[in-house]
Amino acid sequence: MSFGISESVRSRAVQVCTPQLFHQAAQSGVVVKTCAEIEDALESLRRGEMSKDDYVALKTKLKAKLPILTPHATFKNGRRLNADAIPSGLSIYDKDHIPDPRGWWKTKSQELKKNKPEVLECILLVHVTPSLEGLRLVFVIPGGMNLADAQKWMSEQLEDKDYDSCVKDLARPSFIVPEDYILFINEEELFKDREAATRSRENGELKGDGAWKAPERGLPDGRPEGAAAAEGSGGAAEGSTGAGSKKAAAEGSTGAGSGAAESKKAPASYPKEYQGVPYPVIIEKLIELLGGEPQHGSRNSFIFTLSCYLRYLCDDNAEWIKQVIPTFGEDRKRAFITVESACNRKQSYRMPSIVSKAVELVRNEEMNTLSANYDDSDFGDINNPESYFYHIHQMPEKLPKLIRLLISKTPGIYRPAVSQAIFPPLASHLCETRFRYLDNVEHEATISSILCAPTGSGKEAITQPINHIMADIRKRDAEQRERERLWKDECNRKGSNKDKRERPQGLVIQEVNIDMTNPAFVLRMKEAENHFLYSKLNELNLFDALKGKTNQHFRIMELAFDLGNYGQDRVGTQSVTETIKVRFNWNACCTPKKCREYFKRVVTDGPISRISFSTIERRPCGSELPVYGTYDAAFDEQLKPYIDNLVKARGLVDCPGARKLAQTLLDENAQFARLSQDVVFENLSFRANVIAYLKACVLYVANGMKWEKSIADFVRWSERYDLYCKLKLFGQMIYDADREQDSVPKTAPRGPKNMLEMLPEQFSLKDYANLRREQGFDDNRKRTMDAVYQWVSRGYVVKLLKDETADTDSLIFRKVHYNRSYLLNKE
Repeated sequence: MSFGISESVRSRAVQVCTPQLFHQAAQSGVVVKTCAEIEDALESLRRGEMSKDDYVALKTKLKAKLPILTPHATFKNGRRLNADAIPSGLSIYDKDHIPDPRGWWKTKSQELKKNKPEVLECILLVHVTPSLEGLRLVFVIPGGMNLADAQKWMSEQLEDKDYDSCVKDLARPSFIVPEDYILFINEEELFKDREAATRSRENGELKGDGAWKAPERGLPDGRPEGAAAAEGSGGAAEGSTGAGSKKAAAEGSTGAGSGAAESKKAPASYPKEYQGVPYPVIIEKLIELLGGEPQHGSRNSFIFTLSCYLRYLCDDNAEWIKQVIPTFGEDRKRAFITVESACNRKQSYRMPSIVSKAVELVRNEEMNTLSANYDDSDFGDINNPESYFYHIHQMPEKLPKLIRLLISKTPGIYRPAVSQAIFPPLASHLCETRFRYLDNVEHEATISSILCAPTGSGKEAITQPINHIMADIRKRDAEQRERERLWKDECNRKGSNKDKRERPQGLVIQEVNIDMTNPAFVLRMKEAENHFLYSKLNELNLFDALKGKTNQHFRIMELAFDLGNYGQDRVGTQSVTETIKVRFNWNACCTPKKCREYFKRVVTDGPISRISFSTIERRPCGSELPVYGTYDAAFDEQLKPYIDNLVKARGLVDCPGARKLAQTLLDENAQFARLSQDVVFENLSFRANVIAYLKACVLYVANGMKWEKSIADFVRWSERYDLYCKLKLFGQMIYDADREQDSVPKTAPRGPKNMLEMLPEQFSLKDYANLRREQGFDDNRKRTMDAVYQWVSRGYVVKLLKDETADTDSLIFRKVHYNRSYLLNKE
């Protein structure tokens, strides 16, 4: 009945705990000092010197330093994994939020000593928790019980209904505390290596000879493994409660039906993949997590355990499981009876953590192999006409005149990327021009763009269009830079004590070299006189020049979109002391891997959603060399009127067409978010809609304040394209950052899809829950029900079963016709 000890909750390495190791840890300086710091923090909280949130955060951080026990188990491979757990026969009992833990135990122990001395005998360790607001008991599990039953039994003996009932994990850690926190310890019995004995419970009282039996290694439903073998051999041992045995007997004990019937009826066809991953791959990972393939004497019980887990991946269908499960050399007839028996057991709603972990590990391995699926040609289901991203790489047939001109010299494969990259330099021609968005907030054309594509894909395609758009600004900048150079030369010729001419006024230099210091950036912004600064970066990491000491480059990216204030205060007379509004549009290029690496620590902090993204499709091997057109004087002459329209625009510009389009896009995104239940898509769509609105306004102004349907069609596609690139690049990273240690991603890793269209005409709540699992969503029951009832309230489905007393899983829903306004017409 040994248990484990480990250095900290972060460590997976575990060794068998001995009295020497236990006392050494409890007396260590780390334990004493850490618990003292937690006590000090608690006092600060009680005095009002620390907020509750700060206290909880500090307590969690400090507890991570403490060594731990694993009272529930040791682990055969020395790794703290449930799959490797060897139950110790001990159980934790947690009593939280007690004002006086020592007083509570003193009272309870006296009551037990007087009324239930046999219960007190089974309690081996009692100590105050590190938070000083709880109590932890370690006691021996009565024979035949699992952890949940034992904890419930102890609550009955203590007459305590308010206990932590979630402590059912065999790998559950228990923080070691200083010895003066320990209220009681039966050291001899705690570390004693007992032989297995029997123990029974009847009417809340213990009987027997006082010996204790460590339970056998449990199955998912809490039964000992030996029960599976009994069921597999015919089920007689299961007695009157063995539903699986009765069913097997009625079918001639064949599991899949009689041999004659099986030979006459062709087996049903079931999917070969789960979430796009072949079942054999997932099963192989499950077997690995369960400790490897079983030995000869444990094959049948292992098949039972594996079948219990596969129910969650095979729609609780025994026939489906039989098609995918290996039998490890076991007789097929007997193995299939075991599968039937497993499927007749009561199933919990939530997928077990070991199953979700296996799926997650396989998915992560697959993503690493495919470079995070960036080159997945079917990401977002782009070849499905019902998809939100249908043919997303195809631009609309009719384009705005300015867009058509700017991509006219570009090979077809580069045109989507070029059409997005031209907006930052175009917007940089606007000055003091404002547009009012749907929320009544005024925006300027703050647009920045990143072209993210593999090495050698042709990212330089955006350079020539940008050069011609920026030609007039560069000409003015050259004159101002010459003025600045002459002033610097004059100052350098004079001695340090000579009077020097003040810095020239009106040095409006818009295109800047990103390799500059923060003071230079602030000075350029101040001198720009409300014009936009602009920069083109060949590599995204050039932004690090503005990094400073506190990752200010990411803050500048955010402020550039928000038109926020930025600056610096210095005491030196020659230093720059200014606060300015950040008007800074930029283009950058990078590869997918570098882009993810660059933003990995801020994927949920804001920069990504404020930037417009584009990409270039990978060309097939051996493709013809793309050929560009000639950017000649005629091209510049055609471009000039559009540039002039942007330069002369001032003040608040009202564009009813753009506002109407923004509202339409907002509604389409909301509808698709409801149907896909993709939270990350919805969050990214809010700012993507603002960016699309600003692009529409820029095109409207450049077109001489004239609105055209081609502008609406292009901007609608542009927003979808931007969202597609963001989800493909960062979707899974955002899911992982947001999931807060959940065992599965919160939503689909291969892009959002309309899940209502993936369901049959009539479906149950269980059907929808299974679909969510297949698509990679979490198992949260409340979110599952909320999603379906949101569909009901929106008129997408109707509920057929009105009996509210019925099991919610049996509720039946039917789809009704609804307008899918989000579908793009690719005619």
